[in-house]
Amino acid sequence: MRTIARLSAVLTVFLMLAACSSSSEGQDRPAERAGSPAAPPVPAGRAEAIFAGGCFWCMEAPFEQLRGVDSVTSGYTGGRERGPTYQQVSAGATGHAEAVRVIFDPAQISYARLLEVYWRNVDPTQADGQFCDHGGQYRTAIFVVDAEQRRLATASREQAARTLGRRIVTAIEDATTFWVAEDYHQDFHRTNPARYRSYRAGCGRDARLRELWGPSQAH
Repeated sequence: MRTIARLSAVLTVFLMLAACSSSSEGQDRPAERAGSPAAPPVPAGRAEAIFAGGCFWCMEAPFEQLRGVDSVTSGYTGGRERGPTYQQVSAGATGHAEAVRVIFDPAQISYARLLEVYWRNVDPTQADGQFCDHGGQYRTAIFVVDAEQRRLATASREQAARTLGRRIVTAIEDATTFWVAEDYHQDFHRTNPARYRSYRAGCGRDARLRELWGPSQAH
């Protein structure tokens, strides 16, 4: 029993220290591909929203559950490298952030509503990453596709600052090419639910979100 308790304690410490960039290590996965493809064009009658909020595994589920959202894709954006791989981005030298691209029907859900969900799933006061993940590749950022998105994003950032009573460090940047991440990152919360839950808990993500925003969003 003592041995089991010690092993459990070691596992807990490991999970607390594990970052999104290392949590997929050790599982069977395909070799890294040559590079990430650019996201396809936005379908007619739909719009896109691009958000960076730390580990992209944790940013898919909050948006996928929303009526009017067609798809949520994990990927990389905001940096210099064309067609980056996961390994390149996680090394922190590309300037890219892990992000999600949300394709939605603006007749069913507004961009303003997506912003509300975004804020409550990130710590916008943390400048060096998100939760246990550190580095620019885990920064928070809103990548806007036009002037109206920038206006709404700016207003929502000001509201978030008032709500929290703290300085917000989340950047609002013009959207550039969104590079689609490797298949094994897509829908990670569905394909690897146990590992996903362990990562969220071990990284302290949910505890910090409750501390900032109160009752957490569904995830």
